[in-house]
Amino acid sequence: MSTTNNLATVRAQIDELDEKIQNLITQRAGLATEVAQAKYAQETKPVFYRPEREVEVLRNVIARNKGPLSNETLTRIFREIMSDCLALQQPLKIAFLGPAGTYSQAAVYKHFGHAAQNIPLQTIEEVFREVEAQTANYGVVPVENSTEGGVNQTLDGFINTSLKICGEIELPIHHHLLANVDKVEQIQRIYSHQQSLAQCHHWLNSHLPQVERIAVNSNAEAARRAFNEAGTAAIAGQMAADIYQLRIIASRIEDNINNTTRFAVLGQQEIPPTGGDKTSLLLSTPNQPGALYDLLEPFAHNQVNMTRIESRPSRQGIWEYVFFVDIEGHIQDAPIVNALQTLAKYTGLIKHLGSYPRAIL
Repeated sequence: MSTTNNLATVRAQIDELDEKIQNLITQRAGLATEVAQAKYAQETKPVFYRPEREVEVLRNVIARNKGPLSNETLTRIFREIMSDCLALQQPLKIAFLGPAGTYSQAAVYKHFGHAAQNIPLQTIEEVFREVEAQTANYGVVPVENSTEGGVNQTLDGFINTSLKICGEIELPIHHHLLANVDKVEQIQRIYSHQQSLAQCHHWLNSHLPQVERIAVNSNAEAARRAFNEAGTAAIAGQMAADIYQLRIIASRIEDNINNTTRFAVLGQQEIPPTGGDKTSLLLSTPNQPGALYDLLEPFAHNQVNMTRIESRPSRQGIWEYVFFVDIEGHIQDAPIVNALQTLAKYTGLIKHLGSYPRAIL
């Protein structure tokens, strides 16, 4: 068989498979609408987005994967299929720190797919309020960065909210220097979020030490200003460069090549155990010797692995602090139940911020 004939045969096989794939996706979408009808018939206020069900589907995708496509590629494809099928049941409204083009929006796309309706807001506090008011179904907020640590506005938001963490998203962060200038020497000022400025600190000191650095609410806001103001650059991602039509003057300028930000999904619902969960807690201790040891010892005694602890002022008194703690497991797991029962003897505040599936990728 000639190369031309062989290529035609392979293309015919691809066309046949494409038709089968499309038919199967159509069948899946039809089943999704049947699920919606059944829920409306059985539930007064049906909940369509089920993080525990979605993570089960994605874990099965990874378990079945034999290549050559990567786990990331396959889960992204299935995420979009689920996103569009869910939109047939009930389009989700997702609040995030805007404007369009932020890393928070990229996190929304990664977790909810492109069928969800995005609601960009000016501050993290507004994201909390929109979800609390149920104007948005869910919110996505940055929690911590692998280089710069916790995002204080988000941590402070958890202190008084009744919302639960329903999921987490880990997003690799690649910063670019964006501008509409012909030469780097024309740059007079650089806008970016304060965390991004810190994450590119060494690069900026080496390449643009004399240029003014100005912190703004988001990287997308920085990109918008760079588009409108002469002699201005922004530190932001590829999405912002595309939206605001800015040139990439220098790429991947983050100081740490493994720079990653972790986001939390805010919602109203409690998530049942999935077998691969995290639990986030807010704890407080009296200001006395051994208080921190009393806080940590019950977890160690019950062999509960703590993955993160961070303190913030409680705002209830001078030098009083609360602790944000992440542990492996679900709030219903026996070791965590036992640890919290012991912990209750030593602290006046144990607030369950949420138990949720660990990030898939």
